[in-house]
Amino acid sequence: MNSDFVWIFNNSMDSISGGVFRSKDIAEKWIKENSLNGILTKYPLDQGVLDWAIENDLVGMRPETLENVKNNPKRVGEFTSASMEHFHYEGGEIIK
Repeated sequence: MNSDFVWIFNNSMDSISGGVFRSKDIAEKWIKENSLNGILTKYPLDQGVLDWAIENDLVGMRPETLENVKNNPKRVGEFTSASMEHFHYEGGEIIK
């Protein structure tokens, strides 16, 4: 299992990442300093999210649906999982 991760911040209005961080603390400091709105998500390094979700039994799909996803490059490339650790921010503050 991959134990190396980074934190990626995405603006709530765009899918382009605004920052990549080694720690949540550093990311949150930057988010607060810039009064940002968006989502901070913990991503595995050197592994696609779909592969990570499969490895950690976090896909939550029927086997035939999963096979369809795995055979569709677009779906593999855009796969995300609600099981990924993530936090929402408004005006630089975490939303509880």
